[in-house]
Amino acid sequence: MAQKKVESKEKKEEIVKVDLLDVLLDENNTAPLYMTDEKGKQLKFDQVAVIPYGEDLLYCILKPITKIDGIADDEAIVFRVDEDANGNATLVVEEDEKIAISVFDQYYSLVEEEEEKKAKAKKSTSTKSTAKPKNKKTN
Repeated sequence: MAQKKVESKEKKEEIVKVDLLDVLLDENNTAPLYMTDEKGKQLKFDQVAVIPYGEDLLYCILKPITKIDGIADDEAIVFRVDEDANGNATLVVEEDEKIAISVFDQYYSLVEEEEEKKAKAKKSTSTKSTAKPKNKKTN
């Protein structure tokens, strides 16, 4: 189970256990994701992307908000979405560098495609709005 903090009526944050896949796949979710490391330290992450990989694997890219030794402020971590013994979704750091790089490459390709779509849409919109109507003469 993942955890996220929510604000109660008294404006204090409370950690609530939620279904990890619901959080990861919610396009409107902007709340940080909280996880606990092997030493019991709570870590806070921003979700960057969820990337399908191969036929049945799912990865996510998370950027640490909490300072983690060995991870620069501008770096993110690739996690594989896995399942625990109870059937709950869990995150496991992807340690295979080739797979992690491939996941990042897919992410960059998706970002590039989205930017191209936006540029085409913007160009199309500006072309339509600046086009002058032709005057028709009637006899």
